[in-house]
Amino acid sequence: MANRPTPSDQSQLDLLGATDTRPAEVHRLFFALLPDAATRARLAQAAQALKASHPGLRARWVSPARYHATLHFLGDYTLLRQDVVDAAVAAAGKLRMAPFEWVLHEAASFHGRQPPCILRSSSVPGPLQQLWQDLRRALVLAGQGRHVARSFTPHVTVAYSHAALLDVMPIEPVAWRVERVALVHSVVGQQDYRVLAEWSLQAVA
Repeated sequence: MANRPTPSDQSQLDLLGATDTRPAEVHRLFFALLPDAATRARLAQAAQALKASHPGLRARWVSPARYHATLHFLGDYTLLRQDVVDAAVAAAGKLRMAPFEWVLHEAASFHGRQPPCILRSSSVPGPLQQLWQDLRRALVLAGQGRHVARSFTPHVTVAYSHAALLDVMPIEPVAWRVERVALVHSVVGQQDYRVLAEWSLQAVA
């Protein structure tokens, strides 16, 4: 599959040849774990505690409605690619895994222009690693291996700081019972995202 360039800094021509300086939309597709309402509330409490403990941290805090943990990034496109959606749906349909628990118990940062402040576990639970691997394998077989990563650091981003990095620190543990996987579509720069499909994890008979 050919990768389309991200169009955010490219001018577009209208039918008369005039330049439209408005940036084109960037449509992003990814697989994610989405917390239920109770887990989202506990994550929000952990984020508030982190914010209170770092009063000097200048950061843009993520709305709890947007909390998620990315499993696999599927690319940025100028339009929502139905062929990519169809292949992703087919790949996820092959998943066979029981629900499991993931406990997030520390905060940290990733490096970046606006370093993400994240909540995570110190190690990846075996079932979560297996879920990532199984979905990765299915995506590659479905012809969607171009963007999938070779390693996995599961986390929930709660803020983007203005240059400052957090030291790794413990938080009140948040137990997340992972019961579903979602295919998500977002438009870069817009607040909301759209769940295109969901799959419930079920015990293998």
